Amino acid sequence: MAPLSGALRLLYEGKSKRIYAAGPGEALMVFKDEVTAFNGRYRDEAPGKGAYSAALTSRMFELLESYGIKTHYICYAGGNAVKIRLADVIPLEVIVRNYVYGSMKKRLPLLKEMDKLEPPVVELHYKDDRLGDPLLHPRDPVAAGILAEDELNAIEDLALRVNNALSSFWRDRGLTLVDFKIEVARDNSGFMVVDEITGDTMRLIDPEGRHYDKEVYRRTRSTELLLQSYVRLLEAAGNPSRRC
Repeated sequence: MAPLSGALRLLYEGKSKRIYAAGPGEALMVFKDEVTAFNGRYRDEAPGKGAYSAALTSRMFELLESYGIKTHYICYAGGNAVKIRLADVIPLEVIVRNYVYGSMKKRLPLLKEMDKLEPPVVELHYKDDRLGDPLLHPRDPVAAGILAEDELNAIEDLALRVNNALSSFWRDRGLTLVDFKIEVARDNSGFMVVDEITGDTMRLIDPEGRHYDKEVYRRTRSTELLLQSYVRLLEAAGNPSRRC
């Protein structure tokens, strides 16, 4: 993809990507060549990461749509850019945990790391970096007017459908999906998956316990090792087929 020009209007900028207007109801989601951890306390340049993340998230959205799961994805625009539909994003992070890890282990010391969770646990977090994306009681979003009563079950059902698709896909490639994070938006037909699905938002390990996700950077602060892991993920996943 050619470098973005100043003619494109920036709609939003987050830690890992920028969103630019790209015509009526559409946008370009452009991934940065940066990696952050611990709510931005660590930040490093990672040349090439944006392209790996854009290609992998495109491949993952194509996978979800093959399972009948609606997303905001339109096509892979090449390089570090993905074309998407603009959507009414809900200010929640939806986390699905298949195994005990990370913050879950810290708050529930009775559980051991990598204990299998059956059924998987679906968590809702309020999306606000300043507050550390706090974990919510399941009824908090209803009390705050973020979700209607009947939407709680709809979001959990969507998250578990995504989990089934991703878990099966990576299991076939010799990797275990420990947990992952998605964001959701709503339109007149219900909820859709938005934002990204990359090594930044999934935790994946091989049979020897090696990580192929951002945990590599959290533990080592090495962008080189992180990029090697992201190359392997994309090689395992395959390239996106729907190109702009």
